[in-house]
Amino acid sequence: MESMDLLAPEEIARIERENAGGLPASAILKIFRPRGVRLSEATFRKYVQAGLLPRSRRVGRKGKHQGSVGLYPVEAVRRINVIKKMMSEGHTLEDIKRSYVFHSNYIDQLERDLAGLLNGFQEELGDRAFGGEHRRTLEAQLATLRQRAQDLVRDVARLGSAVTARADETIRSQ
Repeated sequence: MESMDLLAPEEIARIERENAGGLPASAILKIFRPRGVRLSEATFRKYVQAGLLPRSRRVGRKGKHQGSVGLYPVEAVRRINVIKKMMSEGHTLEDIKRSYVFHSNYIDQLERDLAGLLNGFQEELGDRAFGGEHRRTLEAQLATLRQRAQDLVRDVARLGSAVTARADETIRSQ
């Protein structure tokens, strides 16, 4: 088995700080390549299609006729690290799909989608002329929804953790 040097937690945290807006697949592959982690573009795409990694979003490049680039949420780096660690411990992709890693992609996407929706409402609220009392009512409703969204994501994550904990224990004991 080839030697592989996975990322330390502080390295992952630095990468996440420096690339909060996301990374193209090629940049993610470059992070792992010098560490001996076998990860091709095809394998990366396979992980995305299997739901182990979050999907990319298209972002336009600056300048005329520059097209767009797919940016993956930076947590993909953390997920790859976990996937490769689990695989080095003998787990299969099917084992990993039954683990919390798989479900956390959906939870992260839910959190991003809710934040995007509520931020859009916030922008619309700022751009429109509402009467003082009506504006305050809408702002209060938005603040309440933000808190409920945070609570929902937290509760879904707890449930996911509880549901998959048994499977994760079974995987570890094999």
